[in-house]
Amino acid sequence: MTEGKRRIAILGSTGSVGCNTVELVAAQPEAYEVEALVAQRSVERLAGQARQLRAKLAVVADESRYRALKALLEGSGIEVAAGPDAVVEAATRPADWVMAAIVGAAGLAPTLAAIRRGALVALANKEALVCAGALATAEAKKHGARFLPVDSEHNAIFQVFDAGQAHAIERIVLTASGGPFRERSIHAMAGVTPAEAVKHPNWSMGAKISVDSATMMNKGLEVIEAHHLFALEGERIDIVVHPQSVVHGLVYYTDGSVLAQLGSPDMRTPIANALGWPRRVAAPSPRLDLAQLGRLTFEPPDPERFPALRLARAALLAGGGAPTVLNAANEIAVAAFLDGRIGFLDIAAIVEDTLAALPGRRVDSLDEVYDCDREARAVAGRFVGNGARRVAGR
Repeated sequence: MTEGKRRIAILGSTGSVGCNTVELVAAQPEAYEVEALVAQRSVERLAGQARQLRAKLAVVADESRYRALKALLEGSGIEVAAGPDAVVEAATRPADWVMAAIVGAAGLAPTLAAIRRGALVALANKEALVCAGALATAEAKKHGARFLPVDSEHNAIFQVFDAGQAHAIERIVLTASGGPFRERSIHAMAGVTPAEAVKHPNWSMGAKISVDSATMMNKGLEVIEAHHLFALEGERIDIVVHPQSVVHGLVYYTDGSVLAQLGSPDMRTPIANALGWPRRVAAPSPRLDLAQLGRLTFEPPDPERFPALRLARAALLAGGGAPTVLNAANEIAVAAFLDGRIGFLDIAAIVEDTLAALPGRRVDSLDEVYDCDREARAVAGRFVGNGARRVAGR
């Protein structure tokens, strides 16, 4: 390895977070050596990234895309692999820093593999801590791994959270844009289409995450994630709706001080913070002009309009497998909504029904996490199959 270069792996390189990471790495090629890139099935984009960054290994999770990837990288000298086992193996490569950006529970095994190597894990996959928070944090402590939060809210808290003064921290606040339906009535939300739900007012994200933002389930998952990242009880993690998405997180201290992190709504800022940590590195994010903005507003979230917040807090309080069930049911329900099989308000209703159907599950090992995840998906799938749309306001 060239002296001074940080060896990195990007798991989920063709998604939104992955592409932004690739952009930042490509802008400073002298600073990074790319061990591995992993994608689900977008082999054309993956091959282009691998050539651009001179990656040592390119992996496609979908084994049916192996031959296409192999052909695209013919003569490049880049190693090619495919399948779930190859994805996990990529995470075990000798990278100092690993971007964990595979969406959903599929990212759990490779993220744990990176943790068990003692890597710096840039965590963009909420599910690793939502589904297996106690397991992941215990493994990180055991193997000397460190989490570098990439979600804009958790990265904001990370930047202003004085771990040396943890006893003086009263609470933290995660901000939420409120999504595209912040001011819609529940009755109007019943008719929301997938095309409307994926149009986030401030951020450019994938379809699933955009829908989570619209239901505010993303903020519920973030409360669970923050609980594990910052070792805080759920009641010390608040949410405030901030439509401008300029203030990303706040920490309240016992002396009355409130420290906040601000920035333009651009994922390249938190990614750059994690990529360079503990140093700061350049990012092309738009610079914040408070005078031009003129006004920042804040309001509490509406629990009636966004029941996902209540469900996530209840799952955190219940512990055990409840957060795993919450996440799995949400993934099934969101996919069904995007496919046009259920209505927008059905998403939270199906999650609630699934949580009620599967109480008291334990997840003390990775196998138990997977068992719980599979069972919850099956149950949620049956609720989806019932086909009955919930009435507005249920």
